[in-house]
Amino acid sequence: WEEYYAKHPDGFKVSQFKYWYNEWTKEVSPVMHLTHKAGDKLFIDYTGKKLTIVDRSTGELQNLEVFVCVLGSSQYTYVEASASQKKEDFIRSVENALWYYGGVPDALVPDNLKSAVTKSSRYEPKVNDTFADFAEYYETAVLPTRTYKPRDKAIVENAVRIIYTRVFAPLRHQTFHSIPDINKAILGLLDAHNKMSFRGREYSRRSLFEEVERQELKPLPLKRYEIKSYAKGTVHKNSHIYFNKDKHYYSVPYKHIGKRIKIIYSESLVEIFHKLERLAAHPRERKKYAYTTIKEHMPSHHRFVSEWSSEKFIAWAGHIGENCKGYIIKILDKKQHPEQSYKSCLGVLHLTKKVGNTRLDNACKRALDYGAYNYNIIERILKNGWDSLEEDIEQEIDMPNHDNIRGGHYYK
Repeated sequence: WEEYYAKHPDGFKVSQFKYWYNEWTKEVSPVMHLTHKAGDKLFIDYTGKKLTIVDRSTGELQNLEVFVCVLGSSQYTYVEASASQKKEDFIRSVENALWYYGGVPDALVPDNLKSAVTKSSRYEPKVNDTFADFAEYYETAVLPTRTYKPRDKAIVENAVRIIYTRVFAPLRHQTFHSIPDINKAILGLLDAHNKMSFRGREYSRRSLFEEVERQELKPLPLKRYEIKSYAKGTVHKNSHIYFNKDKHYYSVPYKHIGKRIKIIYSESLVEIFHKLERLAAHPRERKKYAYTTIKEHMPSHHRFVSEWSSEKFIAWAGHIGENCKGYIIKILDKKQHPEQSYKSCLGVLHLTKKVGNTRLDNACKRALDYGAYNYNIIERILKNGWDSLEEDIEQEIDMPNHDNIRGGHYYK
């Protein structure tokens, strides 16, 4: 008006100017009244102002972001302080709000913050992958507001202004030392705010929510969402991928050896994908440099080797005969570590394919009587007989116990 009046001294005075200016704004900037359907949308925003906590030991101040969301029909409000607006904090705040309401609306309407929207657009905004996965888990949609269009979320903008009065103001003279402490105080003030009647009306946000909106919300899932993160890797020749985050190995079907894969992991689960196909899913383990293996993922010959154990060889020998069983036990006992004898045991047990169970069991009895325990002895007994080998066996037993692998068998 001052600029106008300087140019037109005989023009409208200030009160009349304001009247005609307001009439003009109604024509050039109309506002559409929106009637919100019960259970339809949850409007989400952060306050511009921040709350503060004080480090108990150092006295350092930490500013907190304040998350605000409002159900469209009842205007039932949820408020929470968090360390940041980062993806993890944002998603956890939205989830806390859903559990506070006890149900899920048809759509979430966030502002265009990076934790929700990676690329804003008037027509096809790109929703953050993790937030989109969160929405899918809760069976709801994400409808970001248009950029620089505060009227798209006027209901939550108005809620923010009220929260400054009913939450920020009562807390300004109090000191808090942790986020849980300040959120406990916020919940008390929030409960009073939701129970307070609307101006000039006899009902409150809480009563409107209970009567109209609660039953329109979809039920919550059985457990909370686990935030997922992403990594890349390659399937190694041993049918495993290396998960660098935990320095742990997970198995993948061997036919995918050499492929580049995508790892999607949460606190409890590791999933492995190639393009859009899920190759494997494992409970998350955090033991460094250990292996989590599903035996069906490995080739049959690798699977057989991985199942070697002392118990397996003893049970196998027991089916051939008691002498064979005793002989296998002796082979296993004579080594510092059982795995040193596994190939020798395997060689002895495979001889049954050539000579049958009875003959192999008798050869083991001869070798047990003489106290000679290795594959080479049994093979020579079966081939040349016992008597002609007594001197050779004597030399074998007196030789130092140094085993080498040749052609898949142990030799002195």
